[in-house]
Amino acid sequence: MIFQNVAAGLVLFAISLVPAPVLAEIRIAVAGPMTGQFAAFGAQMAGGAASAVADINAAGGVNGETLVLETVDDGCDADKAVAVANQLIGKEVVFVAGHFCFGPSISASEVYAQAGIIQMSPATTLPKFTQDRPGAGVFRLAPRDDQQADIAGAFLARDHADARIAFLHDKTAYGKGLVDAVKTVMNGLGKRESLSIGYDAGEDAYRELVSDLVLQNIDVVYLGGYHPEAGLIKLEMVRQGLDAILIAGDALMTDEYWSVTGSAGNGTLLTYPEVPRRMAAAAKVVTAMEEAGLPADRYALTTYAAVQIWAQAARQAQTTGFEDVVDALGAGTFETVLGTVAFDDKGDAGVPAYVWYEWRNSAPVRR
Repeated sequence: MIFQNVAAGLVLFAISLVPAPVLAEIRIAVAGPMTGQFAAFGAQMAGGAASAVADINAAGGVNGETLVLETVDDGCDADKAVAVANQLIGKEVVFVAGHFCFGPSISASEVYAQAGIIQMSPATTLPKFTQDRPGAGVFRLAPRDDQQADIAGAFLARDHADARIAFLHDKTAYGKGLVDAVKTVMNGLGKRESLSIGYDAGEDAYRELVSDLVLQNIDVVYLGGYHPEAGLIKLEMVRQGLDAILIAGDALMTDEYWSVTGSAGNGTLLTYPEVPRRMAAAAKVVTAMEEAGLPADRYALTTYAAVQIWAQAARQAQTTGFEDVVDALGAGTFETVLGTVAFDDKGDAGVPAYVWYEWRNSAPVRR
């Protein structure tokens, strides 16, 4: 009897020495400009990723394992992005929501592809990012710039078939590239422009440029460039009595445009991705993030969706293994704060889609 009690005590003692089971962890990351001039966008990405991880963990994690989030700063610099990507390899990260700027996104994608880490950018719109992706694990949860050109070019050819159209660009990669792409689409649909001019950014006035538009009886101006010059050109159009519609790309989606033009900016049209916070599927997450004091703007929600999608794909694959999750991402459809998402064979989702906005009384309003 004594022996049995001693034996039982030894068993209990042995059990007490066995450590309590520890839940396995899955390390993922968000990478973007957490410092520098684009830090506000990095803050959105970090907040969106943290919120998604918290929500997923509260619902049981991924395949019974807890997500742990690494947040890294690339400063919107391509070389720094390579460095932080290599750091993430050492931390055994299996998924990265990032990067923001196209240079870091492209440079880091080479590192992730070689390491077998899935990358999904919630912000990079440059077509090259997925067009020339170095591996099957590179995805994009943002619309491509050429999709913007498709919408604008078709609009000009269809809705302004009889108008005299001028193309203006600021000679930058963004401005000229956008104008060239829009022009190609419009020309392909049988509509020709009346005028195409490059202008120098940073000027104080564009009187001569607008005078040329007046002499050519221009009805529609499509501008590839940024808000400071676009605002001054629009002001000069009003001063010279040129009753032409100004149309531009997503760079005019900023309050700074209105600060230049004032009421002269009324009627300006631009293409810009649909605002995610206005989508029905995002309502609960937007409310929760705002109550937590986190930004719930575009890149917060696209980053939240990126983490959602990866988690759903890992559940479908029943593993976090690279090849199996990549296959699941390529074949599946995913319910997210952006609505239903699926990827094409290049890794593009095309969401949020470009839609039309019009500047009206100090705010861009969706048409």
